[in-house]
Amino acid sequence: MDAGQFVKYIEGYQYNPEVNTYVEEVSIHGKRIPQFSNEFWTSRQRQASSLHEVSYRACFKPQLPRFFIQALTQPGDVVYDPFSGRGTTVIEAGLLGRRVIANDANPLSRLLAAPRFFVPKIEAVVQRLNSIPLQSAHGAEIELSMFYHRDTEAEIVALRRYLLDRNESGQADWLDRWIQMVATNRLTGHSNGFFSVYTLPPNQAVTPERQVRINQKRNQVPEYKEIRPRIEGKTRSLLRKVSPQEIANLQAAGENALFLCSPAHATPDIAPCSVQLTVTSPPFLQVVQYTRDNWLRCWFNGINAKQVAGRLTMAGSVEEWSQAMAAVFAELYRITAPGGWVAFEVGEVNKGTVKLDEYVVPLGIEAGFYCSGILLNVQKFTKTANIWGISNNRRGTNTNRIVLFYKE
Repeated sequence: MDAGQFVKYIEGYQYNPEVNTYVEEVSIHGKRIPQFSNEFWTSRQRQASSLHEVSYRACFKPQLPRFFIQALTQPGDVVYDPFSGRGTTVIEAGLLGRRVIANDANPLSRLLAAPRFFVPKIEAVVQRLNSIPLQSAHGAEIELSMFYHRDTEAEIVALRRYLLDRNESGQADWLDRWIQMVATNRLTGHSNGFFSVYTLPPNQAVTPERQVRINQKRNQVPEYKEIRPRIEGKTRSLLRKVSPQEIANLQAAGENALFLCSPAHATPDIAPCSVQLTVTSPPFLQVVQYTRDNWLRCWFNGINAKQVAGRLTMAGSVEEWSQAMAAVFAELYRITAPGGWVAFEVGEVNKGTVKLDEYVVPLGIEAGFYCSGILLNVQKFTKTANIWGISNNRRGTNTNRIVLFYKE
């Protein structure tokens, strides 16, 4: 599908037969750019695969990349995400039978994404868990008593040591990596399915000092929580809505996948003109503190959090952010195939006073892309949208802003 065909597809798109796509032109740096507003994807249209239910800060819904993957690629095409996070784009691409490349400067990303391409049998997970010795008289080398009962902490330490030893010796297999991924996501949370006492949702780990205050406020003390059944339970939940065909698609994609841990502006492992579609959402200034939120996950996986912090330092101003993204777009242009696409999801920062799409459009054009338009996916979209002043997105809810680029 070329740029003109896709614009016609978007203009005629109807999820709700009573609502047409609202089209207007916006002026960005002297260029007239079409803007399309509709409810292009929602959780009501298709329930996402249960395999996506791995927590991570600032991740978009799987329906977003699926919309573009289905419209702009064919089975076997390469789909890429330079800011992969938990792997939403590449997991969705794998489910749909595409080849994948994932990149993220945070090494946790690969640990969270890669194992889900090799979906295990639940019986194999249980057998492996039962074979791991979790009896340990040792606590962690860092203070974690505000999160865990001492016996739970001892089990976590034993599992951590087993996994690190298996990785260091080269003996780790995909079952080990699956267990590592699931355990990483069970470290802290706000229900009985997590290893910890009640704390914030699992996509962020509070500081030990703040957890002490939470415990005092809630008058709570960490109780013993056995980790094996919680890893098994989360595994069953992740696998509950994955079909045999999707499992086969994921494995085929995983066997040829690239999982990189490079700066998004420098990915020499990706061949020129090899990517058909990029769907991504970059870090937005300093809105989300990725390293601070992931300090406990880094510890569990033997990752130096300070080194990761250096990789993930994000620009503090729109000007610095734009400079960083200019280098990313130059790299995206190098690796995108002629006729290929980039769907670049951006948000509004500073309470809506800064619209990053207005900065992204000229960056992509300067890199050599053609800007096909801006998609506003607005849930609760109604027939009154034309009088909302929807171009400034003040009345929609759960809105995504995606800038679309095409390489001629």
